[in-house]
Amino acid sequence: MRCHMPWVWRSPALAGVLLLGLVLGGCASQIADAPLMGLPANTPPRPATPGEYLPVHDVPAPRQETVLDKDQQEKLEKELLAARDRQASGTKAAQRRSN
Repeated sequence: MRCHMPWVWRSPALAGVLLLGLVLGGCASQIADAPLMGLPANTPPRPATPGEYLPVHDVPAPRQETVLDKDQQEKLEKELLAARDRQASGTKAAQRRSN
């Protein structure tokens, strides 16, 4: 059974489908490689062979170091806090000198 659409509805629908196809096809094309557009003058040349995929499934070897114990962790935190305070006081002093 045929669908009887009036020609008034059929032509805008067909035009819409064609326009959608052009828009979606334009997303997939390489505009920079078009002969009229070309590449900018400062573009480096493309490599002869494309790069390889990163080895995402290669798992590193297990660590040889042990986890910090409580005393080492507290010592490290105190050192980091002291370094932060020294950095903050140095920044404030530099700001006072520049004003």
